[in-house]
Amino acid sequence: MSEYRVERDTMGEVRLPHDAYYGAQTQRAVENFPVSGSRIAPELIHAIGLFKWAAAQANAQLGRLTKGRAPLGEKELAALYQAAREVADGKLDAEFPIDVYQTGSGTSSNMNANEVISNRALELAGYDRFSQEKPIHPNDHVNCGQSTNDSFPTAIHVAVAVAIKERLIPALEKCLAILKRQSAEWQDVLKIGRTHLADATPLTLGQEFGGFARQFELAIERCHLAIEQVCELPCGGTAVGSGINCDPKFGSTVAAILEKETGIAFREAADHFEANAQRDGLVAAHSLLKAVATTLSNVANNIRWLGSGPRCGYYEIILKDLQPGSSIMPGKVNPVVCESVMQLAAKVVGNDTTLGLSGVSGGQFQLNILMPVMADAALESVRILAGGADVFADKCLQDIQANREKCASAVEQSLSIVTGLNPYIGYEKAAALAKEAFKTGKTIRQLCEEKEILPPDQLAEGLDPMRMTKPLQS
Repeated sequence: MSEYRVERDTMGEVRLPHDAYYGAQTQRAVENFPVSGSRIAPELIHAIGLFKWAAAQANAQLGRLTKGRAPLGEKELAALYQAAREVADGKLDAEFPIDVYQTGSGTSSNMNANEVISNRALELAGYDRFSQEKPIHPNDHVNCGQSTNDSFPTAIHVAVAVAIKERLIPALEKCLAILKRQSAEWQDVLKIGRTHLADATPLTLGQEFGGFARQFELAIERCHLAIEQVCELPCGGTAVGSGINCDPKFGSTVAAILEKETGIAFREAADHFEANAQRDGLVAAHSLLKAVATTLSNVANNIRWLGSGPRCGYYEIILKDLQPGSSIMPGKVNPVVCESVMQLAAKVVGNDTTLGLSGVSGGQFQLNILMPVMADAALESVRILAGGADVFADKCLQDIQANREKCASAVEQSLSIVTGLNPYIGYEKAAALAKEAFKTGKTIRQLCEEKEILPPDQLAEGLDPMRMTKPLQS
């Protein structure tokens, strides 16, 4: 058997690997775009397969595949469904060799999918997939009622929404559960607060971690909002939004099938001319992912600071040792997971710039022509946010211990607890006490007792650090 086969398309002959399910148009794109060596994301491949599966079902329901010029029989239709589903299930990922940096509409990848699904369906139905005759045709059947201009962005929306729902939200929820538990456990652990990296009034470690937990609650809410931004699907608009060669019920039927399959409230675009022309929803969705990235980075950075030490830093929490931290300093251990999370957040911010620039400069008239890189950046962001949150929960958050002794010792030494005396002696006198305490090296309590600033009961009340963690009680 020859290592290669020859296929013909509208531009002539093409030589391609003999056993490949893809065809001439895919091979042309492989040869035209040897750019980065990075293929389109697996999540997008699977979403294209899921969309083609839903499109085939919708077209069958609407009579587009079972009637007309080239009707499919039951055997052929079942094979088409199965082949599309195999793409959706990740069984044919190796058949998608085209570089991310390809034609801006994604036409190459759309035709890649059409060819793979067509040839695999022919094989499943018992036909010779190498024949030039295609009883299950990549354009007439797999691409029925579609243009790349509406099908590729539909797949992008589906891929992003599914990835957020199935990967990112569960990872964030894992972090949230751990932080809520720690917040409840550490409500009695007094520590000093810090603003501007300078000593501030006391709070509890539980309150601090409760703040972290709330950040994750809001991050999860933003993920749901991000999904909503991509729930309108362009399918049904075909080439420019007019719906030429497409059944008027196709878009709503596909959306309903995808909603049932994914549990995500997909719907047909309200205006297909807008949906084909612009990727504003994708840009908006990613801006919310950027906010999620800032949450992850902020919490990771705070935990890195709180665990700094062990002798010369804050060391108010104890992080699990994961690996040696230095090639020259024996025994040094670093907050490596926190640093990993902060790096991925920086990458997401960079990806957001890519999305924004692509939205600004890529959309002219009826099409955005920077969609492949937008999809790649958005899906990378979801992937690394989800992976980072999983690692953050499993390798860092769940093993944190409170260093109760270190937290307590800093509270009494702090000058900021003088703030509790403001209602008794006023701001000016309290400020003078703080300056004198700093100069003499004495604590605020020692100085107040020496000077008999207040009766003992009022002094104890005013300098009670736990009382300072709450508003005044009436």
